[in-house]
Amino acid sequence: MELAHTPKSCWDIFSSQEERVALEEAATEYIAFLSRCKTERETVQWVVEQAEAAGFRQEWAEGAVYRELKGKTVLLARRGRRPLREGVRLLGAHADTPRLDFKQHPVYEDGGMALGKTHYYGGIRKYQWLARPLALHGVVVKENGETVRVCLGEDQGDPVLTIADLLPHLAQEQNERKVTEAFEAEKLNIVLGHMPQGQDPSSEGDSKEGDRVKKRVLTLLNAKYGIIEEDLYSAELQAVPAGPARCVGLDEALIGGYGQDDRICVFCGLKALLAEEDPEFTQVVIFWDKEEIGSDGATGAKSLFMEYSLQDMLRAWEPETALSELFFATKALSGDVHGALDPDFQDLHDKYNTSRLGYGPVFCKFTGHRGKVGANDAHAEYVAWWRRLLNRASIPWQMAEIGKVDKGGGGTVAKHLAIYGMDIIDFGPGVLGMHSPFELSSKADLYATIKAFQAFLGSKE
Repeated sequence: MELAHTPKSCWDIFSSQEERVALEEAATEYIAFLSRCKTERETVQWVVEQAEAAGFRQEWAEGAVYRELKGKTVLLARRGRRPLREGVRLLGAHADTPRLDFKQHPVYEDGGMALGKTHYYGGIRKYQWLARPLALHGVVVKENGETVRVCLGEDQGDPVLTIADLLPHLAQEQNERKVTEAFEAEKLNIVLGHMPQGQDPSSEGDSKEGDRVKKRVLTLLNAKYGIIEEDLYSAELQAVPAGPARCVGLDEALIGGYGQDDRICVFCGLKALLAEEDPEFTQVVIFWDKEEIGSDGATGAKSLFMEYSLQDMLRAWEPETALSELFFATKALSGDVHGALDPDFQDLHDKYNTSRLGYGPVFCKFTGHRGKVGANDAHAEYVAWWRRLLNRASIPWQMAEIGKVDKGGGGTVAKHLAIYGMDIIDFGPGVLGMHSPFELSSKADLYATIKAFQAFLGSKE
C-alpha cells in the first residue's frame, strides 16, 4: 500500500508500441476534427455525421438515438441493459468557444478600407486577436429561408482576414494603460478589402465617390454566396483563427489549435460513446452551446432541452419510471478542460493543487471563485467512486483547483445539472493558453481522456 499519492505520467503508462500507435491515431483524428470544426454549428454537424454513420437515428423507437436543437446542441442516447430507474451515465461538454462575432450591420468603409465590425463572444484577451490571420465561418439565412454556409479563409487559395494592430511608434499612450483598457472592443474591426468598385459610367461627373470599397466587398460576397447586405441581419458569422491545428514541439507531443476548450471533450466524449455498443447503463451524451457566456438561451445548459429529451426517452423506453427517479440515480460528468501549470506563470498556481500536461485528465472537485461562490462541489462519495473506477482501469488522473485562492476562478455546466440531484464532477484534460486562438494540449492526455470517458460510460456499478 502506497501511503503517499504521486500522479503518474501518461507517457510512462502508455509506453508500449501498441499504446503509442493508438495514441498517435487518436491525435491524428483529433487534429483533423479540430481543423474542420471551428463553430458550434460545424461541431454539431460533425457529431451528427459520426452518429448517423454509427447507426444512431432520431426516433426513440431505436436503441441509439440523437436529438439536435437549432443545429447548435445535440443529445445522444444509447440504451443500456439496466432499467432507467437505476439512472444513466451522463456526459456533458460544450461546443461553443470564444470568438469574434460579426455585428448585425457589420460592413462599413473608412480610411479607404472596407471593415467588419465585431462583438466578442466569451472571455477573450483582446490583444491576442490582433495581427493574425482570421477566417470567417457561419451561416447567412436569406429572406426566403435559404441557409447559406460561409467558410472563407481556410482553403489554400482563399484570402484571409485580419485586424490591424497599432504600430509601436504611436503606442506610447496605449502602453501606459492597463491591459483591460488598452485594447478597445469597438476597435476589433476586421479588414475586409481595399480595392474600390469600378466607377459606374452613368455616374460620371458625380463628385460623390460613395463607399466604393464597401460596394466591392458586397459585390464579392454576392458573387460568392448570393447574398445582399440586408441578409447579414439574419446571419451568424464568426471570425476565428485561420488555418489547421498542428503538432507542437520538436517531439510533436503537443497539439496546438483553436477551440480545444471544449472541443477536446466533445471529441473524447463521442469517441467513448461510439466505442461501447452494449452498455450496462443507458448512456447519455450532450454537447451544449452558450457555455462560454453563461449557458443561457435555448441551446445552453440552463434550457429545458435535456429535461424534455429525457422525458421523451422515458416515455418511449420506460414509461413507468419518473424523471426525478432517473435524475437522483444518475451519475454525471461535466467534461471540460482545466488550466494546466504554465511554466512562465507558476506563481498563480498552488503547486500542491495544480495539474500538469501529460499526467492525465484532471478532476476539479469544485469550480466558482473566491469563497467557492457559484460552485458545484462534488460529493466525497462520488469522488471516491471515480477514483475506484479509474484506478482499477489503470488510467492516470489528477486532482486540481483553478489557480490560487482569490486569483481567479471559473464555471462550467456542472452546476446547471447538479440542481436535478444527480452526482456530477468536472473532469477533463489540462490545456495551456486557455481561451487563446492557439491552445495547447498533450497527445497523451487526449488518449487518457478518451479511455477515462469510455470507462465512465461503460461502468457497471
